[in-house]
Amino acid sequence: MIEISNLQVSYGNVRALDGISMKVERNATCAIIGPSGCGKTTLLYTLAGLIKPDGGTICISGEELSGIRRSTGIILQNYGLFPWKNVWNNVALGLQVRGEDKEKINESVSSILAVLGIGHLSCKYPAELSGGEKQRVAIGRTLGMKPDLLLMDEPSSALDAITKEHIQNLILKLYKSAPLTMVIVTHSIEEAVFLGQKIIVMGKAKIKHVLENPYFGDEELRSRMEYYKICLEVREWMDRGE
Repeated sequence: MIEISNLQVSYGNVRALDGISMKVERNATCAIIGPSGCGKTTLLYTLAGLIKPDGGTICISGEELSGIRRSTGIILQNYGLFPWKNVWNNVALGLQVRGEDKEKINESVSSILAVLGIGHLSCKYPAELSGGEKQRVAIGRTLGMKPDLLLMDEPSSALDAITKEHIQNLILKLYKSAPLTMVIVTHSIEEAVFLGQKIIVMGKAKIKHVLENPYFGDEELRSRMEYYKICLEVREWMDRGE
């Protein structure tokens, strides 16, 4: 479980997060949506232990966060792949850093590449990959570390519409096969509704509203009227004043 209480973060005289309090249950998903500059990426990076708050507390699995957690995985907006390493070695990197033995690394990487459908790309380099393929590699590298908390910053923002849906479907499939706590920052209302059990709408440095999504997990949700009703509700909250 994630419990955040009265979180404060400032950049100089600018308040980026102002009294944020929220909870995410263990093995649940939470989508955070809001306009550019509202503080949602700052919130994600603070959850990752990359930004030290000015005030308030973050507790993850009952322990107060004081820095980077070994069991937290993060997928960055620009994928964060090393251009001089091929797909296999990008996915294997975290396991190598942890000092896992070669046999276990080979077994884990082979399994991950197969699940993600990119085994045929194992010898290719990031410059040779499409945006969707790069995102699959980034997901594979993070999941290989077996995190209990997965943070994603705009996981499909740079992708075309069809690839975006494929990546969202993949994330849902991976979550359903091995649930973990997941927090997703996004500009996309549709992505927030498809991937969020809880949807947090942010205004400037604050939380405007929290919606529970009873239809989360339905792979056919995009074709249902309920999907559009929730999208409309999220949009209405985003359009409201601070």
